[in-house]
Amino acid sequence: MDNRLNNELLDFIQRSPTPFHATENLRAQLLEAGFLELHEADTWTTQAGGRYFVTRNDSSLIAFTLGEQGLPDSGLRMVGAHTDSPCLHVKPQPEVTRQGYYQLGVEVYGGALLNPWFDRDLSIAGRISYRDSRQRLNKRLIDFEHPVAVIPSLAIHLDRDANKSRSINAQTHLPPILMQGGEEGAPADFRQLLRDRARRQHPDTDIESVLEFDLSLYDCQPPALVGLEGDFIASARLDNLLSCFIALRALLDSDMTQSKLLVCNDHEEVGSASASGADGPFLKSVLQRLCTDSETLARCIDRSWMISADNAHGIHPNYADKHDAEHGPLLNQGPVIKTNANQRYATNSETAALFRLLCERADVPVQSFVVRSDMACGSTIGPITASNIGVRTLDVGVPTFAMHSIRELAGSRDSGYLYTALRAFFAYGT
Repeated sequence: MDNRLNNELLDFIQRSPTPFHATENLRAQLLEAGFLELHEADTWTTQAGGRYFVTRNDSSLIAFTLGEQGLPDSGLRMVGAHTDSPCLHVKPQPEVTRQGYYQLGVEVYGGALLNPWFDRDLSIAGRISYRDSRQRLNKRLIDFEHPVAVIPSLAIHLDRDANKSRSINAQTHLPPILMQGGEEGAPADFRQLLRDRARRQHPDTDIESVLEFDLSLYDCQPPALVGLEGDFIASARLDNLLSCFIALRALLDSDMTQSKLLVCNDHEEVGSASASGADGPFLKSVLQRLCTDSETLARCIDRSWMISADNAHGIHPNYADKHDAEHGPLLNQGPVIKTNANQRYATNSETAALFRLLCERADVPVQSFVVRSDMACGSTIGPITASNIGVRTLDVGVPTFAMHSIRELAGSRDSGYLYTALRAFFAYGT
């Protein structure tokens, strides 16, 4: 187990409660490593040996390095992950006062497992857009950091069947409680509360009025290594900040010989159909700017490979019947190749064989996952990117329990296995 890598991973997740914060933290590490930030509105000038990155919507990022050979001759080694996780988003007009309690209206984002959100110490974070005293539009990240909200469960005395069949109404059961005091004691305008918090968090920023926001709730409990021998990582947002961070470390620690690219997209959990999602034009736009004509781009894509890194379902000892018996990945036994005959994953025999070869060379164990034939299969950015770009793609991920819960569980050795495998992939062809 690589304790240093895991400690850095836990710190990254703790500081990344939203896709905006995750992207900002990725950005900071790239700048520290000497990468040059590009902006989509500017003219780009790149050169062999250069290291660059660009962001979109403050929630998606593409970083790339250009090797010794031109892209038509070498192609790119690409890894994709996503910055978003299922959560509770704050509604635009969220103020609710009932029975003397000040609450917020929330909307479920993605396929969240809702029961674990109850009885947690919750905070609020995200991005605000505001007007300054000179009537200019600006934006800032905000994080309340401390517990400011809770969604209490209904006592079992009032719901005797709770342990058998408790269902959750997303509209009426999920609004968190922020304070007590009735209408007089509650903030009249949530935007005013955000302005006051932003002023305290960014005292040098001129914030006159918060106009809009993109905020979500998150669990304040920090990530941790758990188990008698520290076998597991317990944390929110392991799906998929683990892949984002590990792929970034692999990119930063690889040499400059081979051209390579990391894309971390937002909105995977809701279908990827956005300007900054995998089904949007972000990646294709960057590739077109690096390969300035269709001939060059086609040659580059034909010599490229992509890994979609997104967590896989580990076989749960209490629910083993939910898995195909021959394809039940175990935690701490290496990354998982995810396959689906109906193309819910982009893996084929060629891309899977490459990954097995690289892991064999690097002494990394590999597992396989196929969903039970009588169950529906989830998907990733892999098939979306493959169909949009035309690149040979593989879906892999570390096995995980409680996926889409407010606190997920992964193996503490699998982060190191994935890191080693991705480093080998970034070097392939050199």
